[in-house]
Amino acid sequence: QVQFVESGGGLVQPGGSLILSCAASGSIFSIYAMGWYQKAPGKQRELVAAITRGGSVNYLDSVKGRFTISRDNAKNTVHLQMNSLKPEDTAIYYCNADPPFKSWGQGTQVTVSS
Repeated sequence: QVQFVESGGGLVQPGGSLILSCAASGSIFSIYAMGWYQKAPGKQRELVAAITRGGSVNYLDSVKGRFTISRDNAKNTVHLQMNSLKPEDTAIYYCNADPPFKSWGQGTQVTVSS
Protein backbone atom coordinates (compact mmCIF):
# COMPACT_ATOMS: atom_id res chain seq x y z
CA GLN A 1 0.00 0.00 0.00
CA VAL A 2 1.35 3.40 -1.01
CA GLN A 3 1.33 6.14 1.62
CA PHE A 4 1.74 9.86 1.05
CA VAL A 5 3.20 12.53 3.34
CA GLU A 6 2.65 16.14 2.27
CA SER A 7 4.58 19.15 3.56
CA GLY A 8 5.40 22.75 2.76
CA GLY A 9 2.13 24.52 3.38
CA GLY A 10 1.72 27.66 5.43
CA LEU A 11 0.38 31.18 5.60
CA VAL A 12 1.37 33.44 2.73
CA GLN A 13 0.27 36.85 1.50
CA PRO A 14 -1.49 37.24 -1.84
CA GLY A 15 1.07 37.20 -4.63
CA GLY A 16 3.44 35.05 -2.62
CA SER A 17 4.88 31.62 -3.36
CA LEU A 18 5.10 28.21 -1.73
CA ILE A 19 6.61 24.88 -2.66
CA LEU A 20 4.69 21.78 -1.59
CA SER A 21 6.40 18.42 -1.36
CA CYS A 22 5.06 14.91 -1.21
CA ALA A 23 6.98 11.83 -0.20
CA ALA A 24 5.46 8.55 -1.30
CA SER A 25 6.33 5.17 0.12
CA GLY A 26 6.41 2.08 -2.02
CA SER A 27 8.40 1.04 -5.05
CA ILE A 28 5.36 1.29 -7.34
CA PHE A 29 5.47 5.09 -7.29
CA SER A 30 7.22 5.39 -10.64
CA ILE A 31 4.53 3.56 -12.60
CA TYR A 32 1.67 5.88 -11.70
CA ALA A 33 0.61 9.28 -12.82
CA MET A 34 0.57 11.58 -9.80
CA GLY A 35 -1.48 14.58 -8.87
CA TRP A 36 -1.99 17.38 -6.41
CA TYR A 37 -5.52 17.78 -5.13
CA GLN A 38 -7.12 20.79 -3.51
CA LYS A 39 -9.80 20.63 -0.82
CA ALA A 40 -11.17 24.11 -0.22
CA PRO A 41 -13.68 24.88 2.56
CA GLY A 42 -17.18 23.91 1.49
CA LYS A 43 -16.00 22.33 -1.75
CA GLN A 44 -15.19 18.84 -2.90
CA ARG A 45 -11.60 17.78 -3.36
CA GLU A 46 -10.46 18.30 -6.93
CA LEU A 47 -7.38 17.63 -9.00
CA VAL A 48 -5.44 20.81 -9.74
CA ALA A 49 -2.24 19.45 -11.27
CA ALA A 50 -1.19 16.10 -12.67
CA ILE A 51 1.99 14.59 -14.07
CA THR A 52 2.39 11.32 -15.90
CA ARG A 53 5.26 8.95 -15.21
CA GLY A 54 6.89 10.33 -18.36
CA GLY A 55 6.56 13.93 -17.23
CA SER A 56 3.59 15.20 -19.22
CA VAL A 57 1.61 17.71 -17.15
CA ASN A 58 -1.91 19.03 -16.98
CA TYR A 59 -3.47 21.77 -14.87
CA LEU A 60 -6.83 23.02 -13.78
CA ASP A 61 -7.55 26.26 -15.62
CA SER A 62 -7.59 28.28 -12.40
CA VAL A 63 -3.93 27.47 -11.66
CA LYS A 64 -2.46 27.40 -15.16
CA GLY A 65 0.56 29.65 -15.46
CA ARG A 66 0.91 29.89 -11.67
CA PHE A 67 1.46 26.31 -10.45
CA THR A 68 4.10 23.86 -11.65
CA ILE A 69 4.09 20.16 -10.81
CA SER A 70 7.23 18.04 -10.96
CA ARG A 71 8.32 14.58 -9.85
CA ASP A 72 11.48 12.70 -9.03
CA ASN A 73 10.89 8.99 -9.60
CA ALA A 74 14.23 8.05 -8.07
CA LYS A 75 13.29 9.76 -4.81
CA ASN A 76 9.55 8.95 -4.87
CA THR A 77 8.68 12.62 -4.52
CA VAL A 78 6.27 15.04 -6.15
CA HIS A 79 6.42 18.81 -5.82
CA LEU A 80 4.08 21.69 -6.50
CA GLN A 81 5.57 25.12 -7.06
CA MET A 82 2.85 27.66 -6.35
CA ASN A 83 3.37 31.24 -7.50
CA SER A 84 1.17 34.34 -7.57
CA LEU A 85 -1.01 32.85 -4.89
CA LYS A 86 -4.56 34.12 -4.48
CA PRO A 87 -6.94 33.95 -1.51
CA GLU A 88 -9.04 31.45 -3.47
CA ASP A 89 -6.07 29.06 -3.45
CA THR A 90 -6.63 28.62 0.29
CA ALA A 91 -7.20 24.90 0.85
CA ILE A 92 -5.71 21.68 2.13
CA TYR A 93 -3.51 20.19 -0.56
CA TYR A 94 -3.03 16.46 -0.96
CA CYS A 95 -0.98 14.35 -3.29
CA ASN A 96 -2.13 11.00 -4.60
CA ALA A 97 -2.05 8.97 -7.75
CA ASP A 98 -4.16 10.04 -10.72
CA PRO A 99 -6.74 8.56 -10.47
CA PRO A 100 -6.34 8.46 -6.70
CA PHE A 101 -5.93 5.51 -4.40
CA LYS A 102 -8.51 5.14 -1.62
CA SER A 103 -5.97 6.04 1.06
CA TRP A 104 -5.06 9.71 1.51
CA GLY A 105 -2.38 11.45 3.51
CA GLN A 106 -3.00 14.23 6.04
CA GLY A 107 -2.50 16.95 3.48
CA THR A 108 -0.85 20.32 4.03
CA GLN A 109 -2.75 23.53 4.72
CA VAL A 110 -2.19 26.52 2.45
CA THR A 111 -3.68 29.81 3.59
CA VAL A 112 -3.43 32.90 1.40
CA SER A 113 -4.36 36.00 3.31
CA SER A 114 -3.13 39.49 4.02
